[in-house]
Amino acid sequence: MNAFVDVSFFPREAKPLNSYKKFWASRFGTAPFLPMSQAEMAQLGWDSCDIILVTGDAYVDHPSFGMAVIGRMLEAQGFRVGIIAQPDWQSADPFKVLGKPNLFWGVTAGNMDSMINRYTADRKIRSDDAYTPGDVGGKRPDRAAIVYSQRCREAYPDVPIILGGIEGSLRRIAHYDYWSDKVRRSVVVDSKCDLLLYGNAERAIVEIAHRLAARVPVHDIVDVRGTAFVRRQTPEGWFEIDSTTVDTPGHVEAHVNPYLMISEQARENGATCAREDEAQSVADLQNASSSVKVQQPAFQALQFVPSSHMPSLRGKGTHKVPPRDKSVIRLPSFEQVKSDPVLYAHANRVLHLETNPGNARCLVQAHGEGHTARDVWMTPPPIPLTTAEMDAVFDLPYARSPHPSYADEKGSHDGATKIPAWEMIRFSVNIMRGCFGGCTFCSITEHEGRIIQSRSEASVLREIEDIRDKVKGFTGVISDLGGPTANMYRLGCKSPEIESACRKPSCVFPGICSNLTTDHGPLIQMYRKARSLKGIKKILIGSGLRYDLAVQSPEYVKELVTHHVGGYLKIAPEHTESGPLSKMMKPGIGTYDKFKSMFDKFSAEAGKKQFLVPYFIAAHPGTSDEDMMNLAIWLKKNGFRADQVQTFYPSPMASATAMYHTTKNPLRKISRDSEKVDVVKGEKRRRLHKAFLRYHDAKHWPLLREALKAMGRSDLIGNGKHHLIPTWQPLSDDYQSARRKNSTPSVTKSKSPRPGQILTQHTGLPPRKKS
Repeated sequence: MNAFVDVSFFPREAKPLNSYKKFWASRFGTAPFLPMSQAEMAQLGWDSCDIILVTGDAYVDHPSFGMAVIGRMLEAQGFRVGIIAQPDWQSADPFKVLGKPNLFWGVTAGNMDSMINRYTADRKIRSDDAYTPGDVGGKRPDRAAIVYSQRCREAYPDVPIILGGIEGSLRRIAHYDYWSDKVRRSVVVDSKCDLLLYGNAERAIVEIAHRLAARVPVHDIVDVRGTAFVRRQTPEGWFEIDSTTVDTPGHVEAHVNPYLMISEQARENGATCAREDEAQSVADLQNASSSVKVQQPAFQALQFVPSSHMPSLRGKGTHKVPPRDKSVIRLPSFEQVKSDPVLYAHANRVLHLETNPGNARCLVQAHGEGHTARDVWMTPPPIPLTTAEMDAVFDLPYARSPHPSYADEKGSHDGATKIPAWEMIRFSVNIMRGCFGGCTFCSITEHEGRIIQSRSEASVLREIEDIRDKVKGFTGVISDLGGPTANMYRLGCKSPEIESACRKPSCVFPGICSNLTTDHGPLIQMYRKARSLKGIKKILIGSGLRYDLAVQSPEYVKELVTHHVGGYLKIAPEHTESGPLSKMMKPGIGTYDKFKSMFDKFSAEAGKKQFLVPYFIAAHPGTSDEDMMNLAIWLKKNGFRADQVQTFYPSPMASATAMYHTTKNPLRKISRDSEKVDVVKGEKRRRLHKAFLRYHDAKHWPLLREALKAMGRSDLIGNGKHHLIPTWQPLSDDYQSARRKNSTPSVTKSKSPRPGQILTQHTGLPPRKKS
């Protein structure tokens, strides 16, 4: 019988975060805010910073902001940490404002990828930035991780650079860049950082900080999980598994030519066995040519040779495999994936198969050839935090507000200098990390992992009380009690052994895994205790709900609908058709229908009029024009009119992005002849798919009429309720051609006739006089 209650209590083979001896600078105590100027450092009694963090976001001292978490975690280890937020990147001078860091630079582009933050899905520049005071855009450079790293190196060349954040996580290997429409090198190579930390970096950053404080050279730190760095060659004692090719041909057997004499007749006549000789020569030639084709000039095929320096192979019977902790998989090189989309899809698939901390192996990818050749080496993902460690991270002394330097003339953060991202999470509580949904278009899995890391109930309740007692402007309403997903709290595998052995990309697709616990009891209990706290009027759930899990617990749905919905609840079916849903790894629309019936039933029982707000994606890989048409019909049938629609945005390293770039499906084994995916590219087709979601908007009707006629579905054009769009076009719809991006509404010409002009129905008859 399993002794563990749930995944939150599984043991983790990692050094606890609180087991390190504190650095000597801990004597300075805790800073009210991490300093952003020399004056603040002087007030704290510091003459220098041990670590300086550079971020593309405004500094908000809150556990929802990555730099605040890392900064406070390092401070708790005894280090003096300063922050340079949104520096001017035109020169290195702004990077010298706090002086030279004693140990290292910590660099991140911010909570969002800088390119996604700056550009829309149509590659248009955004005018706003939710992570900047006043919601002002343009305060960070494109590809900020690279630019900031270069400026740090320019400011103090001998100081190590540790790169982290989601931008680094999503670019740790060669990746497709949607904005330049090409494959770019690993950010480790382009930024010239010493170490890249991917995923949740608390374990790695604490370990590295203490090693650098102990004067360990940064280039000798090659065994910390969740890191990537440059190496010239694979060190001795490692088994290198070659995964640089697909469709490698096997040994060719000798096939006899049936038109030659048989060997018996040849021997009777004193002739040689020409048939067998020719067959063997053909086979030898084919095997020789095949070996030439698959041979990679830069690498040597793996050969297992007994050696006193190598660990022994493992396995039962004659099949032996190298130990995972001493195995490294060689991915296709940057040059290969850049020129060959099939190899890009293969590399993406291998990367996603090696994401479970329990069984993942190291990965290596070559960049460059000849004397410039070097390998980007990636260690296995970080070990998830335990519940006690999660509590420690969220119990750090955050000020829970933006830095005072952002305040307006009244000393407030609610006026012209308001930071929208902080305003959104100001009264919210994060209860967990990670997501095992595995949606192919989402970056959460690549960054936070599939294993759910949950806080304890007591820690969550303490934070709610802190918000009630300390956060200015609190009215008694908690805006969210969630995380990447609202209802995965303390869900996961039934046993540590199953969890560590699993290699599935999702625990809920194509169906819910039989080894997954779906008990929402702990979450229901926490909801009830949270809303019973003194001074708490209401607790809303603002995070996206995984409704295929929710329907497994009717009690949870009832609790949610009765007490925690503020009129509207966000859910994301994403589509109605099986084609795109299978490429997204999302459940069928029937599950949505089941949840909706439960939602409506419990809303009626509670005497509340509440609504679901479903989200859908247009132009996702695997979506045909007919799929979008059927989705539009479903939307009209169910009375939905989407005001804001989401067009597929190819983020680096996501599986759906690999589909978009390669037209291959990395959810299955990749070969030259493997499944092809219908990819929506080109401005016109992407506009069409978006128009189907906005079928009710008159400015899209001309495009939809043209498309429906071409699809042979003119029956959907008409003025009846069963039609999708009408035959007429309103005169005042302000329709503008999408081909003229800067077009303006046409000016209506005067209808007044000139003197002597003959008035007709074409030139304009005079208005009728009313009798």
